[in-house]
Amino acid sequence: MKRSLCGLMAVASAVVLTSCGGGGGSSKLRIAVVPKGTTHEFWEAIHAGAVKAERELNEEGVAVEIVWRGPLKEDDRDQQIQVVENFSAGNADGIVLAPLDDTALVGPVETAMDSGVPVVIIDSGLNTARYVSFIATDNHRGGVLAGEKLAELLEGRGRVILVRYQVGSASTTRREEGFLEAIAKFPDIAVISSDQYAGATRESAYQTCENLLRRFGQEVGGVFCPNETVTVTMVKALRDIGRAGGAVQVIGFDTGRQSIDDLRRGDLQGLVVQNPLRMGYDGVRTVVAHLRGETVEKRIDTGVMLATPAELDQPELQELLDPPIDRYLNPGDNP
Repeated sequence: MKRSLCGLMAVASAVVLTSCGGGGGSSKLRIAVVPKGTTHEFWEAIHAGAVKAERELNEEGVAVEIVWRGPLKEDDRDQQIQVVENFSAGNADGIVLAPLDDTALVGPVETAMDSGVPVVIIDSGLNTARYVSFIATDNHRGGVLAGEKLAELLEGRGRVILVRYQVGSASTTRREEGFLEAIAKFPDIAVISSDQYAGATRESAYQTCENLLRRFGQEVGGVFCPNETVTVTMVKALRDIGRAGGAVQVIGFDTGRQSIDDLRRGDLQGLVVQNPLRMGYDGVRTVVAHLRGETVEKRIDTGVMLATPAELDQPELQELLDPPIDRYLNPGDNP
């Protein structure tokens, strides 16, 4: 999953070039893919899946181009709203959107639909039914898997922390709810903190984790982290106080190079795994199918699994843990 500078420049150039045309005058279907952010590995996998769909559709004789554009950080609601509004004003034939706020993006999505620009929602839900399809993990199920695993590791007793992600993020909220529901079935496990939000950056997440460990570090037995940012920073914070390596059992969410390394070395005891490449792929193919008059499913579940250190090398987990991002985003290195 290494990136060369030339490859990244090529991808950036491709995005700029495809951003220059209009939606109406092109012979191709122009599909905007709008992530919550553009810095995490999770979104790189979404992007790779979208490119995979674009390539396959063109090989099948369906002329399609994707435009990848989203906010840098996952807390920039205004920028994501502006991006969606721009694409719905005639600059795209369809939109694939991972809304970073389940309420703030309702208006822009409904406006796009009213303007004849169909929207497929991926990754995280929205408080409206006015979209073409919703393609995502069963996030509640992922949270339940995390809670059950943590309870098993703690042998049904102890004190745990839930570090929440961000207000308005539907996907992580569902994970958090699933986790709390699962843990509630174990009367000898106490949730000693569940109201602290880490925020969208590693800096804010680390500060939250550090503060929680300063308060509860010697009594906590387990932690659930509902996304990549929180997972990485909690493990680092535990390492910094000498409680990594199993002194505190940690279940995280989402794959990434650092989290996989932490899982291998035993600083992370479990990782709930999604399929972001499939989300990007299905998102593009679904909106194109809709534009071509085909019937599409309203809800598509892209699956969820829980990986432990002992299961890392199982074949069914390999493409989820290390999706072939370079094959699609850095083709110069993959002749």
